[in-house]
Amino acid sequence: MKQEILLNIDNPTQLEKLYRSNKTTFKNEFNSLYPELTNSPLADFWHERLQEEKAETTTFKSQDLRFIIIASLIAGMIANLHRILNIEPDLFFQRNLGFIVLPLLSVYFIWKNKLSSGKTIVAFVATLLAVVFINLLPVNDKSDTLTLACIHLPIFLWMILGFCFAGNDTNDYSKRLGFLRFNGDFVVFTAILLISGGILTGVSVGLFEIIGINLRDIHIEYIISFGLPSALIVSTYVVQEKPQLVNMISPLIAKIFSPLVLVTLVIYLSAIITTGKDPYNDREFLMTFNVLIIGVMAIIFFSVAETANKNETQIGRFILLALSTITVIINGIALSAILFRISEWGITPNRIAVLGANILMLANLLNTTFRLFKSVSSKSDIDEVENSIAKFLPVYAVWIIIVTFIFPFLFGFK
Repeated sequence: MKQEILLNIDNPTQLEKLYRSNKTTFKNEFNSLYPELTNSPLADFWHERLQEEKAETTTFKSQDLRFIIIASLIAGMIANLHRILNIEPDLFFQRNLGFIVLPLLSVYFIWKNKLSSGKTIVAFVATLLAVVFINLLPVNDKSDTLTLACIHLPIFLWMILGFCFAGNDTNDYSKRLGFLRFNGDFVVFTAILLISGGILTGVSVGLFEIIGINLRDIHIEYIISFGLPSALIVSTYVVQEKPQLVNMISPLIAKIFSPLVLVTLVIYLSAIITTGKDPYNDREFLMTFNVLIIGVMAIIFFSVAETANKNETQIGRFILLALSTITVIINGIALSAILFRISEWGITPNRIAVLGANILMLANLLNTTFRLFKSVSSKSDIDEVENSIAKFLPVYAVWIIIVTFIFPFLFGFK
C-alpha cells in the first residue's frame, strides 16, 4: 500500500480507489508518509481530509446499526440453539462455538468490501461444509481427532474471515497484514468492552440482589449469550469504521508489551534451567511451551503490523529481533521434545498435529528473524518483514485444513 500511494500521489482517482479498498491501512500508510510528501497539493488535501475524519463523531450509521442489531440477535439465537434442539451444552459448544460470531463477521466484510459473487459463494460453501462436517463426526469423548478438529475449526473460520476481509484482491500482502492489524486492534477494543460490560453487569446484579431479585441465572443464560457476541460484533464495526478510537492505543500496547515479554522470556528460560523442568517427559509442560510460542508469535506479528506503518526506532526493531530469536530457541526446544516423545511412545494424532504446527512456526520464525536482522543491520526495509509474514499465512491455512478435515479420516476417527 505504501508504494502504491507514492506511485499515485498525483493521481486522485487511483488514490481514492486505494482509500476505498482498505480505509484503515490507507490512513496509517498515508499518515506515515505525509511528512515526506512536501510540495504536493493533493497530499495536503488528503491530509486535511483524513484529519477531518478523525473529528467525526462515533455515531453509528443507520444501516450499520441495523446490521449490528440483527447480527447480535442472530448470534444470541445461535448461542441458545442447544436449548431449542435439546442438545447437551458441552457437545454443542465443543463443535459449534466458532459458528456463533465468526460467520457473521465474514458477512459483514462481504457486505462492506462488496465481495464478488464468486468469492462470496466460496466463503458460504466453506462455512456450510464446516458446519455439516463437524456435526457429523462420530461422538467419542476419547477421540483425539475430534478434539483436534474442534480446536482447529474456529481457526478455519477465522481464515474465511481473513479471506472476506481481504476483499477481491486476496494476493495483496498489505491486506493480509491489515488483517493481522485488525485482529490486534479487535482484541484491544474487545477487552475494553468486556471489562466495561463486566463492571456494569456486576453492579446491576448486586443492586437487584439488594432488593431481593436474583438476576444471576438470567445473567448466565441470556445476558452473556447475547451480550458477549454483541460485544465482538460491535468491536469489529468500531475497529473497521472508527479506527481513530484504537489507532493510538494498539501501537502503544505493542511498544510496551514487546520489551516486557522479552524480559519475561529470558527470566522464564533461566527458571527452567534452575528448576530442572523439561518438556521431554512432561506432557502438560510441553503443551504450555507451545501455547507460549503461539502467544509470543502473535505479539511479534502484531508488533510488526502495528509499527511497520510508522517510523519505528532501531531500538524497537532490536527488541523485536531479540524476541524473535529467543522464540526460535524455545520453538527448537519444543520441536526436539515432540520428536523425542514420538521416538519413545510412537505416533498419535496429537503428536503429529503439534509436530506439523511447530515445524511451520519454526520456519516462519526463522524467516522473520532473518528479515528483522537485515532490517536492523540496515540492509533492508521493515517492509520485507511484513511481506515475509504475509506470504506465510496461506501455509498455516493449508495445515489447519489438513488437521481439521483430513486427520479424522487419516487416523480412523481415533
